[in-house]
Parts: sequence; structure tokens; C-alpha cells
Amino acid sequence: MDLKQIFNVDRPIIGVVHLLPLPTSPRWAGNLKTVIDRAEQEAVALASGGVHGLIIENFFDAPFQKDNVDPAVVSAMSLTIQRLMNLVTLPIGINVLRNDARSALAIASCVNASFIRVNVLTGVMATDQGLIEGQAHQLMRYRRELGSEVKILADVLVKHARPLGSPNLTTAVQETIQRGLADGVILSGWATGSPPSLEDLELASAAAHGTPVFIGSGATWENIPQLIQAADGVIVSSSLKRRGKIDQPIDPNRVSQFVEAMEQGLANAGQESNSIQPLPVSEPI
Repeated sequence: MDLKQIFNVDRPIIGVVHLLPLPTSPRWAGNLKTVIDRAEQEAVALASGGVHGLIIENFFDAPFQKDNVDPAVVSAMSLTIQRLMNLVTLPIGINVLRNDARSALAIASCVNASFIRVNVLTGVMATDQGLIEGQAHQLMRYRRELGSEVKILADVLVKHARPLGSPNLTTAVQETIQRGLADGVILSGWATGSPPSLEDLELASAAAHGTPVFIGSGATWENIPQLIQAADGVIVSSSLKRRGKIDQPIDPNRVSQFVEAMEQGLANAGQESNSIQPLPVSEPI
């Protein structure tokens, strides 16, 4: 997966647009225009703040379907994403929660989105929706059937879940890439707003052997300068919202602060690397 080709930068920041409750969800308010208006405001706030891509997800539909969402959700997301793609020029990804990767791929292929996020691509995870099984075999065949080039970013040991058994992180990353055929992997903390450790990111990056590794949760302007040293990109939402509250809209000032902090961290790392000079080699006698 060529990040520079998709996002026009080597280490992209992907901001998340959390859609308000959609049709058939418990908190659906009955007005899709309200959902679209809020999504447009957040997309513009993220784009103007300097992120390099967006991911759209039905975050406020909780409690989620385990896999197959209602067709009304697919329709509402398709309409909303199409509006956003006409509004901003950033590459867009899709996550249909909790784990409806097939619907996400269908939407992405129809609206010409760039990528999708899949919470469980391989293995079995115990979640608040019950046991969720990876469906890589179905998803990859469906992508080929559609003739789609949409990239698939897959969580490894996804947040809000526990694996059956005790898999090694290195093995989980390798199997997600080699056996699940993920184009990129995502590493999160244990829950929304919780970051992965630097050590786990380093392990995942080593195991990925060049496949992009994304930070999937818990990134803030304080910790991103360090965490991004061991990752290829970041997916961020909570810390970009007003007062850092998940139910609030995106704050453009927080977006700019986050982007600046990450760019400064990368610049400082580059300076440190450039300051290390090789020892002089003695001429042979």
C-alpha cells in the first residue's frame, strides 16, 4: 500500500467523522439532513485543520450489529459519503461498525472511496456484540468479484474486544497481513481514547515488514510526536473534538494543534537522525 500515492504524504493523519445515529439505530432522530449537515461540518473542520484523509463511520449507532447492518444504514452512509466527497478533496475511507466489512467495501467501491477499516479481519474476538469471526476469505473474494482496488486496513487485536486464546502480537500482525491479505494494519489501545504502547507499535512495525502500521486510537497532540516514530500513520478522533469529549463536534483548532505537533515530532526526529555522523575511517597503512 503506497501511502504517498493515496495521501500525498509519507505519514498521513486520518481524521474520523463520527456520523450521528442512522436509520434503524436506537437513537435515530428521524432526519437524515441533520446527519449530513453535521458530517459536512466535521469534514470541513478536519480538512481545514490539515489532516490528509478522512474515515467515515457509524459510531453513534451503538449498540452495534455484529456484522450485517440494515440496508438503510448502507443507503444512509452512501448518500452521506457521496456528499462529503463532493465537498472535500481528501481521500476517504469507510468503517461500518461493528464488523460489516462487506457493506463497507460495497459502499467504497460504488462511491470510489480509497480504503475501508475492518475491525476483525482474521481470528475470533470476544466483544460486547458476542463472538466476531474474521471473514477475510469472503471479503477478499468479494473485492476481486467487484473488480475493486479499495485498500483494506485491518485492526490487529482490536479495541473493545478480547481474543480467544492468547495470541502473540507479532504472530497476529503477520497472519493479518500474510493470511488475511490486509493492505495495512491498525494497532489500538484497549478502548476508544486509549493509545497503543510504543513498544507494541515497534513490535507491530517489525512484524509488518514494510506493510503500513497505523495508530488506531488514543493519539493526542502530547503523545503523537513519540508514537509516530514507530508507525506509518495515525487515525484520530476523540482528541480533536471540543474539550476532547467524544460526543462533541470536531474543533478545528485542536486539529491544527495535532497536525503541528506531529509535524514537529517528525522534524525533530529527522534532525536527530541527521546529526548522527559516521566515525572517521583511518587510512590503511
